Amino acid sequence: MSPAGRPRAFDVEEVLEAAMLLFWEQGYEATSLAQLRAATGLSSASLYGAFGSKEGLFKQTVEHYMKGPGGTLDVIEDETVSPRVAMAGLLHGSIDMQADTSHPTGCLIALSGTMRAPGEEHTGVRAAVAARREADRVRIRACVERGVAVGELDADVDGATTMIHSFLLGLSTQLRDGVAAATLHTAVDVLLLNWRRA
Repeated sequence: MSPAGRPRAFDVEEVLEAAMLLFWEQGYEATSLAQLRAATGLSSASLYGAFGSKEGLFKQTVEHYMKGPGGTLDVIEDETVSPRVAMAGLLHGSIDMQADTSHPTGCLIALSGTMRAPGEEHTGVRAAVAARREADRVRIRACVERGVAVGELDADVDGATTMIHSFLLGLSTQLRDGVAAATLHTAVDVLLLNWRRA
């Protein structure tokens, strides 16, 4: 709620969507407050009043992304299908989302976090994207464990989890480098050769 109990004069979801697209395309560090103001239509005072800081806006943008495009990962938790089908849905669905031309190519989580040398200034941003990646890794591992338990997969759980998670994170750079989505879909089929069909 804004001062004096007045409702905000802007749509928070629209602001988060605009900020998301900018962070997704350029990354956190390269995105300036001037660009965020232009994209969202808000003044610096309004941005800071609503989100506290550029970092606060970014963190809320990450949550917004996970409820939208980033939600493609949710399929991996569907226990009504076999672990192999869930994993295939995750990987193929992620390629489709990341290659979609209606928004920036790749994955916001994989691309937008700061790569700055360790220091105090952006520790919160690095922590936010690292926590998101770890949460995704945990969900991938649970699916791998389920695959081993039902006899679809005969592999080291840690090794298989790391391979799949690394593949998922690598999709962004592959797509931004111009690798065709069809080639990446074929790579998923190769990756899943170790998984027996239920």
